Parts: sequence; structure tokens; C-alpha cells
Amino acid sequence: MTHQSTAPVSPDVELPPSGPDNTDVVIVGAGPVGLFAVFELGLLGLKATLIDTLDKPGGQCAELYPEKPIYDIPAWPRINGQELVDRLMEQAAPFEPTFRLGQRVDRLDRREDGRFAVSTSAGETHVAPAVFVAAGAGCFTPRRPKVAGIEAFEDRSLFYAVRRRADFAGQDVVVFGGGDSALDWTLDLLPDVRSMTLVHRRDSFRAAPHSVEAMRAAVAQGRMRFVQGEMAALDGRGGDLSSVAVTGAEGEQILGASRVLAFFGLNITLGPIADWALDLEAGRQIKVDTEQFETSTPGIFAIGDINWYPGKLKLILSGFHEGALASQAAFRLARPNERLRFQYTTSSTELQKRLKVA
Repeated sequence: MTHQSTAPVSPDVELPPSGPDNTDVVIVGAGPVGLFAVFELGLLGLKATLIDTLDKPGGQCAELYPEKPIYDIPAWPRINGQELVDRLMEQAAPFEPTFRLGQRVDRLDRREDGRFAVSTSAGETHVAPAVFVAAGAGCFTPRRPKVAGIEAFEDRSLFYAVRRRADFAGQDVVVFGGGDSALDWTLDLLPDVRSMTLVHRRDSFRAAPHSVEAMRAAVAQGRMRFVQGEMAALDGRGGDLSSVAVTGAEGEQILGASRVLAFFGLNITLGPIADWALDLEAGRQIKVDTEQFETSTPGIFAIGDINWYPGKLKLILSGFHEGALASQAAFRLARPNERLRFQYTTSSTELQKRLKVA
């Protein structure tokens, strides 16, 4: 089953006037959970400003897995990462969120009036009574193999993610790795490539068993190769690969390769968030309550993969639920003199007007 994607809604990228930019909620992270929080806040009449280090919305879904299928989004039997981002952007559009992309949040200070001043690497300051941390796994960069001259091939013929599957069509592809990403893309790209080789340092994998079985079946059928070993050297000209050397128990092998996918995991850190004096679990996730997903600092909420609580599931749909409850709490901070009325989009004329469908 396939779905037609819609073009992403263009975010507001105009710079704010000089001085602090006031909003109701600052969302740190513009991944799927942060984008859905815009919708939940918008239903309550709250404005959101999203800040992300990436140059486009979508987080890891858009940056690392834009064409990878996702099967556990409610009402979507299958949707890829970029399609999900596009749909969330479309859903958030009526509320006209402000995006500050390509910026890192460097400082978070509480002002005398109780609001937070969020300062970015671009010299901007955004002031809000509530802050949502929706930074996913934190700051991430792909782990680069320690191979001489690898920089010359990166983003031209060697990639750490599939952003456009058309780049691999008709190519001699060598995939390195033994996890889900390596196995998933090996199998997904197999019908499109001229040749496919999977390379892993051992003959056991950290991927789903059915994917491993499907890969071994494809090898047995002669549709692809599996080579046990590690990347040793790259050869080519002008950024275009011609071959890759692999070393293993059988010595060195030279594999013809015009495209290489390297899935060696990610280096993940909390970045400046680690300095915000929030209670952390194992140094990587922010502890929250399960009533409104507030952190140890009142007014700061954490939603999505960045948070931790007993029974936490790292699923996008869990982050959607967390964003909905955090938005209710944010309303009480942003509108302390107003009564929060629970309404349904199917029957509330007020909400339908906010959605611009009435």
C-alpha cells in the first residue's frame, strides 16, 4: 500500500524584530513530536516557536530516514519518514508556528517574571512561560569509519542515510552494518540496484529475525552477497567510488562499489541540555512525571524520546500523547486567568475556526 506525499508547508523563516521574541511555548526540537505539539497547543489558542539545529523540520525522520517506511503510526498502515513530516507540517499549518532552523539552544534562563529566556547560537532570544524539550535522542552525528580519505566520498557516493533512494538505482551498492537500518535498506533497495553486497564484521546480527532470514534467503538465491569483514579502504576519483577494500578472516577482498551505505550507529549527546540542571536518567534522558510530562524544573516539559518515566516506550505515538498532556499544562502557565475547557474538534465551532475549517 502506498500513499502520495504532499509538499511540506513552508515554515515562517523571517527573523524576529530586534530584542526578545515573545511566544507562548518554545519547543526545542522540530521532529514529529515537536510538530504535533504545535497542533495540540494551537487547539488551545497557544502560539509556538520551534528551534532546531537542523536546517529543515522533521528531526531524524527527515534527516536520517526520509524514505524508510514506518508501520506503527495510527491510521497509516505504511508511511515513510518524510511523508509523516509533511503531514504533520500540514496539520500544524493553521496555527502558523514560527521556525528557527539551523540554530542551537545555548542558554535557558528563568526571568524575574517567571518566564524563560531561551537564547540560541544565532544570537536570538525567545521568551515564553513554558518550554517543551522535544529533542528526540539529543544531538546526533553518524559514526564515521576510520578510513583514510573517506571525506572525499561523503555525500557523493558514500552515505550514512538514504535521503533519495533514486541515488542508488542501477548502482553497485555495498552496505556496511549489522543492525536494523543496514538490513532494512539492504532488502528495500535490492530490487532497484545493479548489485548488492552486505558487509558485517561477524555472521550474527542485531536486526529483526525476519529481516535476517530474508537477507539470507536473498543470498541463497544469488540475488545479493554477504561478506564477513570490515571496511579497510576506499578507491575512486573525484568523490566517485569504484571499489571498497574489506578485510576479514579470509584476508582482503576488493568489492566493486559505486555507492556505499555505512550504518555504524550514531554519536548521541544531550548537548547544552545537559547543563540545564534537570534530573536525568542514566545521563541521557530527562526524568518527567506522567501527569503532564513536566521535568524537575516547573514550566519545562520533556516529550518524546528525550524523556524517561517508568514504563516509557520510545514510540512516536507515545510522544504524541505526551505532547497533548503537556500542552494542557502549558495553557495554565500561559493563560493563568483563563479557564481551560476541554473540547472536541468534531463538535467545537471554536476549535474548527482555529483549524480554519469552519
